[in-house]
Amino acid sequence: MTDRSTQTTRLMNATPAEVFAAIADPSRLARWWGPDGFTNTFEIFEFVPGGRWVFTMHGPDGTNYANECVFDYLVPNERVVIRHTCLPYFTLTITLTQEANLTRLTWVQEFETAEVLAAVLKIVGTANEQNLNRLEEELARRVS
Repeated sequence: MTDRSTQTTRLMNATPAEVFAAIADPSRLARWWGPDGFTNTFEIFEFVPGGRWVFTMHGPDGTNYANECVFDYLVPNERVVIRHTCLPYFTLTITLTQEANLTRLTWVQEFETAEVLAAVLKIVGTANEQNLNRLEEELARRVS
């Protein structure tokens, strides 16, 4: 952790392979990505190292948020590193660690500067928790 980063950790009731699959599958990712009330339209989803991810997040108030990312690093069932290549610039590292039949998910966002983090911190903490809540709902949906 640095003065430019924030971390969220959650114990998921799924295996690392199940969590990774919910990230790697664009139709599943589109269902859970983002805070409560947001939906997604993916234009490009190249889930390979160096692959592009271009999408629009649609807010509950109708506002559209253009996003562009690059998948910098992928290790199946262990790690996904996503570089957000438009404002605000950040790198998201998702680490999956098996604990018995569960997965410890660690979500670290490192922003360009401490000032950028300070500007978005009020939103990011709640948004990340909601994002992981939605991931848990997606994982439960696939199991049942």
